[in-house]
Amino acid sequence: MSRVQLALRVADLEGSVTFYSKLFGVEPAKRRPGYANFAIAEPPLKLVLIEGEAGEATRMDHLGVEVEDAELVTAATQRLKDAGLATFEENDTSCCYALQDKVWVHGPGREPWEVYTVKGDADTLEKATVPVDATSDGCC
Repeated sequence: MSRVQLALRVADLEGSVTFYSKLFGVEPAKRRPGYANFAIAEPPLKLVLIEGEAGEATRMDHLGVEVEDAELVTAATQRLKDAGLATFEENDTSCCYALQDKVWVHGPGREPWEVYTVKGDADTLEKATVPVDATSDGCC
């Protein structure tokens, strides 16, 4: 199963968690300092909230497609390269409190897109030794 990811940078993380919990009828699947994500079944969506600066308007941070395994990330990477798109690959990277493989591309408006798979929770994997960085460079 694949699902689209929408990562938002929000000034009020707690207020946003409350709002999106009510909107989608589910609680966050993961909560960490400055971070929350929702695994929404209907519609299939991974909603990521990243705490931004106080007073900052909510804005899109990045978009993504979560896929089931690393082989699908590899296939997407090749398909994107074959289509002539510039790609940036990250394998075994610790991001948003998870160990991930991913490939990045940018749309015509410079919007960042990632195709990624979660290999495990960074809190429980020895391999995940890279500090978690939820920045505007895109991560989740």
